[in-house]
Amino acid sequence: MIQQIEIVLPSFKRGYHLITHLIEDQLLELPSKGIVTIFIQHTSAGLTINENADPTVRTDFETVFNKIVPENDNDYIHTFEGKDDMPAHIKSSLVGQSVTIPITNQRLNLGTWQGIYLCEFRNHGGKRRLVITIYS
Repeated sequence: MIQQIEIVLPSFKRGYHLITHLIEDQLLELPSKGIVTIFIQHTSAGLTINENADPTVRTDFETVFNKIVPENDNDYIHTFEGKDDMPAHIKSSLVGQSVTIPITNQRLNLGTWQGIYLCEFRNHGGKRRLVITIYS
């Protein structure tokens, strides 16, 4: 059986934001086992799973990604949407637009230290839409 829901996340400032609880709050009843895929419908934000305990991980993500993909690079041609736009598109492609998580005993089977992150690469990205597909 396949179920699908769409949720809208609130606006977040640029950075890496744990959204596991926002997703779990929207999932009504999960099957005893299966898989969930979470897809973000945007080209300047991404999703990833990573460390959920130490907030310095989020700071380090921002630092490293800004070194890899700097703003104000003179080689960018797509610049009319702001200095953060083209870097956001590149970062989104590097991180990816979806995560897949196993479901076990009606719960997302994340590791002890894992959480789902919204990677907001725009300074003012606005609300972000997620499509959540549950396979059982």
